[in-house]
Order: sequence, then structure tokens, then C-alpha cells
Amino acid sequence: MLDNQFIVDKFEFLGSEFLKEISKHAVITAVKAKTEIVREGQKNKFVPFLIKGSVRVFTLNDGRELIYYYVRENDSCMMTFSSIFTDYISRIYAVAEEDSEVLLIPVSIMHDWLLRFPAINKLFFQEYDKRFSDVMNMVNEAVFHKLDKRILSYIKQQIAITGNHPIKLTHREIATNLGTSREVVSRVMKKIENEGEISQSREGIRIPESVDVSVV
Repeated sequence: MLDNQFIVDKFEFLGSEFLKEISKHAVITAVKAKTEIVREGQKNKFVPFLIKGSVRVFTLNDGRELIYYYVRENDSCMMTFSSIFTDYISRIYAVAEEDSEVLLIPVSIMHDWLLRFPAINKLFFQEYDKRFSDVMNMVNEAVFHKLDKRILSYIKQQIAITGNHPIKLTHREIATNLGTSREVVSRVMKKIENEGEISQSREGIRIPESVDVSVV
């Protein structure tokens, strides 16, 4: 049986019987940074809940990423969760941003639990609400924000997720995640550096103290 405080904190509201069930069937696994957890077209075997770390969820179009959202500690991947209502086939890629720890629940077991423990649907709707907000923010940025604002927002987001400041991000990595080219990112980075929004060094990218570091 699993003895983990995360399980108690996350699922205690479902009762002692459910805690026994999840301890019996779930698995906790470590995932190294940059490891692919699931890919588009793959059959989902597990519903993941992130204990610690962060996971990037995205799709690919002509080799370029379109980021939907980031799964953070204590969250689940809503798009993986929702696949258990259809064909279990993943429509997204999920990659660990940093060394992470994940609770994996077999999809077949989760499907059974939805009938036996209907209150678990509360978790699904909570995750849906979070991820819907994330996707709407992504769409608003892509449609209404200029690239310099999107790059600055992405840098701030990565600082918030990782806690690293300065943060090491390559121009190619930023370009891939924002669906543009490295050359364009390099030009824009130089522009916002000249404007005092960021500074770049061997240690990484830093947001000056005079600049608001909250995600825009």
C-alpha cells in the first residue's frame, strides 16, 4: 500500500474506502526533466496527478509547439483525464519540464471509480476549470499580444514555474514553445533587453528588479 501525504491531501474528501483503493492500485514514479510522459496518438494507460515538478502540455504543427498549459504540483492533465470518457487516445504531448514525481492511476480503474465514487467528478471539473482558463489565456496572448509581450510573459512564467532567477532558456527553446523562429526570437530578445525589460548573461535571463515579474 502507498503511504503518501499527497494522496491523503488530494483524495481524503472521497473517504477512507477510496484511500484504500487508490493505495492498492496507484503507482508513484519519478520522471526526469525533458522526459516525454505521453504523446499524441498514444493510448492513455494512466491518469497522471503531479506530486511535484512541472509538465508542459502541447501539440505539434509542422514541428512547432503550441503550448496549451502547464501542469503544476497537485494538478492533473485535464486532456488525459477527459480521454477516459472517449477512446483513451491522447490528443496532446506532455513532457516534464523538470525532475518530477507523478501519481499514476490506471485508466480502467479510474473509469470504474467514476461509477463507484461519483464525487470524484469534482476533481475533473476542478481541473477542467483550471485548464480552460489556461487555454483561454494562451489564445488571448497568441491573438492579441505582440511577440515581445508573449516572450516576456513566457520568461516570467518559466521563472514562476521553476523558481529559477536568472533562468536558463535558449532562444531556440523559446522559439519552439511560442511557435516562431530562433532568428525572430533573437531579434525580439535584443530589443526588449535594450528597453531594460530583461538582461542576458551566461547565468541566464534575468528580469530586473524595476520590472514587474508577475505573469502578464
